[in-house]
Amino acid sequence: MTPPSHALIVDDEPDIRELLELTLGRMNIETQAAADLGEARELLSQYKFDLCLTDMKLPDGNGVELVEHIQTNYPKTPVAVITAHGNMEWAIKALKAGAFDFVSKPVDLQILRNLVNTALKVSESHPQLDRRSREELLGDSPLMQQTRSTIAKVARSQAPVYVSGESGTGKELVARLIHSKGPRANHPFIPVNCGAIPDELMESEFFGHKKGSFTGAMADKPGLFQAADGGTLFLDEVADLPLHMQVKLLRAIQEKAIRPVGEANEQSVDVRILSATHKDLGQLVEEGKFRQDLFYRINVIQLPVPALRERIEDIPVLTEHALQKLAKQMKLEKPVLSPEAMDSLSQYPFPGNVRELENILERAMTLCENNTIRAQDLHLPEQRPGASQIPPIPGPLDSGQIHLEDHLGEIEKREILKALEQTRHNKTAAAKLLGLSFRALRYRLKKLGLE
Repeated sequence: MTPPSHALIVDDEPDIRELLELTLGRMNIETQAAADLGEARELLSQYKFDLCLTDMKLPDGNGVELVEHIQTNYPKTPVAVITAHGNMEWAIKALKAGAFDFVSKPVDLQILRNLVNTALKVSESHPQLDRRSREELLGDSPLMQQTRSTIAKVARSQAPVYVSGESGTGKELVARLIHSKGPRANHPFIPVNCGAIPDELMESEFFGHKKGSFTGAMADKPGLFQAADGGTLFLDEVADLPLHMQVKLLRAIQEKAIRPVGEANEQSVDVRILSATHKDLGQLVEEGKFRQDLFYRINVIQLPVPALRERIEDIPVLTEHALQKLAKQMKLEKPVLSPEAMDSLSQYPFPGNVRELENILERAMTLCENNTIRAQDLHLPEQRPGASQIPPIPGPLDSGQIHLEDHLGEIEKREILKALEQTRHNKTAAAKLLGLSFRALRYRLKKLGLE
């Protein structure tokens, strides 16, 4: 039989302490209670706790001080703070100090139970979660080691994380790892591209709608928050949210509740928010294009993902992994990369980052001969002497990456069409001329729309 968990409750109001002890007792959790910081520190030194719930305002200090004390001395004990309704500033301070999560007064007991169950999954008594990510997030450079270490730390928390970085660096992969290494791993991970939803459908997509709430609403429809309930909602390209939706999103995050379109009452939701964009959110706040209060709410923890040119020592292992994956997809033997080709890759700045590396290798596999990728097969864009190695952050329509993909795609099409012309459209002969198997040529023709 599993021994009961042990929680510390810190609040100077006897009624609140009694309510929390009663609620946790019904969850088979043993409790100890303290009325102030001094008593809490004394109990922490005497007992081992799986969880701490503390009020923000205490007679001899505040909850943030207790969070910092526990983070320093008992780092595996998750702490949740109880804040006055609407006092988000202190809640965010507590999250930045290392609090697991927060709950507002008056305490919603269902939200509290959800929080407690999630917190207990990350306590030391539940060590089954594998927080290693070396096999999924490749690279042994110091920057990537630091990134993986940060992922392991933030996975234990419920604080919102803002994943920043250029296009193609792997921000969604980082978000998925934060989810899969944390206590919500067995619940949904719902990614949404905020720039891909039409403005007029955005509220319905996020919060759902009731039947008949607008023309075309033929049935009740759950939204993204309901789909992610118990798990994680990943807001990709969050900078593309229109201002009117930013207001509604902020309320949903702060109140932990949503109101479907056409519904009179709010519904509680238990969702962790992760967000990302390749744009500079701070700059957008200054320009009035992104709400400052939402920025502070989603940017409790910032996790920058390094550009590929900042970790060139990782290019060989990324290349090997990409070639293995591509060979498996195309059902081909993995090609050999010549030393000259590897030198070329190591000297290229990769404005499109890891995604661009994978695209370049995929095309090189099509164009190479004798199953060996040489430098000329990569068709890397020429770099102008003295040109900056750091490309500007591309916009959604004028991305340098899009131009690069078009350019390489045209090269590939030209080479294949030339081979087909030379062989009078004999695909078997054309494949031999290109150094490909017949199956690989068919794969490329289908992908490029040349069938």
